Amino acid sequence: MKVFNSWLEGQNLQQQVNHPNIEVGAHSYYSGFYHGKSFEEQAVRYLLGDDFTHDVWQSGVFGEVDKLIIGKFCSIASGATFMMAGNQGHRIDWVSTFPFSSEVFGDEVKSGFQRAGDTVIGNDVWIGSEAMIMPGVHIGDGAVIGARSVITKDVEPYCVVVGNNQVVKRRFDAQTTESLLRIQWWDWSLEEIKGAMRWLCSGDVTALEDYYQKHILHQ
Repeated sequence: MKVFNSWLEGQNLQQQVNHPNIEVGAHSYYSGFYHGKSFEEQAVRYLLGDDFTHDVWQSGVFGEVDKLIIGKFCSIASGATFMMAGNQGHRIDWVSTFPFSSEVFGDEVKSGFQRAGDTVIGNDVWIGSEAMIMPGVHIGDGAVIGARSVITKDVEPYCVVVGNNQVVKRRFDAQTTESLLRIQWWDWSLEEIKGAMRWLCSGDVTALEDYYQKHILHQ
């Protein structure tokens, strides 16, 4: 059975994700037609607690696990990848990056594993096809990540980023961005969002803030 019947389809992630270490906000979706697998199968790598590692994760032998946290109204394109599990045991500050096993190499082996912290995707983020988000990265609200980008450090809200962390533009000026972060339209009720749809589907942030002031802040 096909996971996606056409590239026009997307998975509502709240309805699809079962992984205990993935948190997803309302309306966020994954459109994975070109890679033929579900979000958890294709997009999330090396996160303990999936079907293959659930028992090991529950045993607690690895301790606390970094989580993947995705906000509301995010659009994630086919083949996007979230790399998890910190440094996966590879220490670039040691002589060798190899993750030696004590069973093979003896009792003096030390674990090289280091956590990176939760990977956090804000609200209303658009992640392009085959973009790769590295462990522990935080992507701000309203950001856009270009196709096949490799993101190794945090992205500020409402930035457009391509390639290797290259910020090519900011979607709005600083004052407008501050306004959008203040009103946080993604947290409104469905009816409130419907009432503001004419401005959400435009560039008129001033009118959107007026709506917020009249119908939400002072209701």
